[in-house]
Amino acid sequence: MIIVLKPHASEDQILRVEELIKKKGLEAHIVRGEEMTIIGCIGDTTAVDSRLFEVDSAVDKVMHVQEPYKLANRAFHPDDSIIDVSGVKVGGEHLAVIAGPCSVESYEQVLEIAKAAKASGANMIRGGAFKPRTSPYSFQGLGLEGLDILCAVRDEVGLPIVTELMSPDYLDVFNEKVDLIQIGARNMQNFDLLKQLGKVDRPILLKRGLNATYEEWIMSAEYIMASGNENVILCERGIRTFESFTRNTLDLQSIPVLNSKTHLPVIIDPSHAGGKWWLVEPMAKAAIAAGANGLMIEVHNDPDSALCDGAQSLKPEKFDALMKQIRQIAAVVDKRI
Repeated sequence: MIIVLKPHASEDQILRVEELIKKKGLEAHIVRGEEMTIIGCIGDTTAVDSRLFEVDSAVDKVMHVQEPYKLANRAFHPDDSIIDVSGVKVGGEHLAVIAGPCSVESYEQVLEIAKAAKASGANMIRGGAFKPRTSPYSFQGLGLEGLDILCAVRDEVGLPIVTELMSPDYLDVFNEKVDLIQIGARNMQNFDLLKQLGKVDRPILLKRGLNATYEEWIMSAEYIMASGNENVILCERGIRTFESFTRNTLDLQSIPVLNSKTHLPVIIDPSHAGGKWWLVEPMAKAAIAAGANGLMIEVHNDPDSALCDGAQSLKPEKFDALMKQIRQIAAVVDKRI
């Protein structure tokens, strides 16, 4: 249930309606706009008569939300959410460009790539310290050593770091050291982990599951938000279909669909979607043209020798050329890096 207050409602009026909501056993989620205030009622509203709120002089109208997600729903929060990642804004007109290797291999490797990516216009650095791999015999990452390398590179280049959390065992360490905590496709519906992420004060990058519907994906974000952390960024990384030529199938229509359903930023990972470096450029450009709030692109200084996913990584010079084109497209769709 959503209660829309009349324009320029006073703080006393807002407080009065909030208290009435709480008396009915519901939680009030207040969103203040420049002229209008919206209060979302969280909880079981089936037994609550909406007419109790409609008679209040400060209330303009009461709306019932059909979707099971509430906090992530654009009806609850009409304006785009702007997520602050250690000074880098994501959402609205702000464009995030996250670049770096799939896996952290050494300090020298990450530093070289990070410096090149920053010079080209990236505003966040990615790198996997813990790697979820299909085969138990594949490189699994450097673990905490890799995380320390990322932190050292951040100190050197001055950009926020993004890396994937796989286990709640390291939640406190990530909350202390990582600027944007990534939850991978395989953990999108790890609900116990999602609940714990709601208790940290770091923003969360939530990747879409391999077979997840839009609603399932948004509901996973809702788990994090309902537990107290509303700083969630959605990341489309391709879904599993019958097509086997590409690694996954990039669902670009997710951008306008999610922009209509939710206020959360949506970024695109064209590297994992196609699995081939030459697909990254066209898919990245198409994503920005479709209204994405950012990109996550794998960049490696020596893809042929990469310990993980070299085939989908751009060399720094290719990334630089792509960024020049991205800036041109971003200017047309009113996005800025």
